Amino acid sequence: MKISMILIAGSLGSGKTTLLRHLVARADRRIAILMNEFGEIGIDSKVVEGEHIRMIELAGGCVCCSLAGEFEEAVKEIVETVRPELIVVETTGVAEPDAVIFDVEDNLQGVRLDSVVVIADADLMVRFPDLGYVTTTQFESADLLLLNKVDLVTPCQLDAVEAQLGRVNPDAPVVRTLRCAVDVGLLFGVVERGQRHLRTRATHTDLVEIDSFDFVSDVPLDRGRFERLAENLPKTVYRSKGFLRCVQAAFLFNFAGGRWTLEPFEADRTELVFIGRGAAEARTRVLAELEACQV
Repeated sequence: MKISMILIAGSLGSGKTTLLRHLVARADRRIAILMNEFGEIGIDSKVVEGEHIRMIELAGGCVCCSLAGEFEEAVKEIVETVRPELIVVETTGVAEPDAVIFDVEDNLQGVRLDSVVVIADADLMVRFPDLGYVTTTQFESADLLLLNKVDLVTPCQLDAVEAQLGRVNPDAPVVRTLRCAVDVGLLFGVVERGQRHLRTRATHTDLVEIDSFDFVSDVPLDRGRFERLAENLPKTVYRSKGFLRCVQAAFLFNFAGGRWTLEPFEADRTELVFIGRGAAEARTRVLAELEACQV
């Protein structure tokens, strides 16, 4: 009997890990999670917790291109050793699902791809309505589209965004969500094998130049100074996430598209990842400001 797999994709900061946390909290089956992070520091794997959960990390690249071989081997090892009832793959924000779908259906005979769930960020789609190549291919590959962050836009804007998604992928149902709260039953068994209409096998390697850099410190940071830094991150930084350790408390930091949040979270040191197009150019400035935040 083949093991079910769900593939979660979406742009940087759209809510993939939030959906994963929601799924883990409500799933009634043994789950193996394969998490693909762009930066070298694994942040998301430390955020997602639950009983009967096995975590596998693939960091420093994308499973749709540079880590394709490692992805296949990781899934085969999971199937042989863990024998989960469900495998969930969370891709990076710049991954093209088509390449992963080809891999699963061509090379992983012990796995059945139940659904490709792609998260659309309603707020970002209103502010930046021109979809790029990677975002478009993600939407086109979806079996189910979650229109997330609906609280950040007006009802008229939401209708317009949903109509745009319908034009890009008329076959995928669109479900509006707040913090990716969705009936997890919708994520399973969406498409049978052979029903997907895929484009040609492709890779995004030459189409985007996404960089990342990390910051790790055992010294507590001043929260006020850090918040000022978060308000003024360079525009080349699209996404940042990680753990912030302040003098009296610790937080989970999430930054996407100019918006950021701090959520109370246990952490014994600061570990942050910054991702963006040409983000390495901002590295010196951001790291210097982070050093200045240390108490």
